[in-house]
Amino acid sequence: MSSKCEVCSKGMIYGRRISIARSKVSRRAKRVFKPNIKRVKVLVEGTPKVLNVCTRCLRSGKVKRV
Repeated sequence: MSSKCEVCSKGMIYGRRISIARSKVSRRAKRVFKPNIKRVKVLVEGTPKVLNVCTRCLRSGKVKRV
């Protein structure tokens, strides 16, 4: 699966996972937030195409499904 939306170009975001027990020496680990991307058949200029689209673009109506 692609990790980027072809409509809004939303991609992965990098951050940190912080432990629940936030002691003075807090334990942190690197992590990745991935967008919810689906492979969808979409109408582009009247022709059907298969694109990788995030669910936010699908829900908001930025693309029209075939």
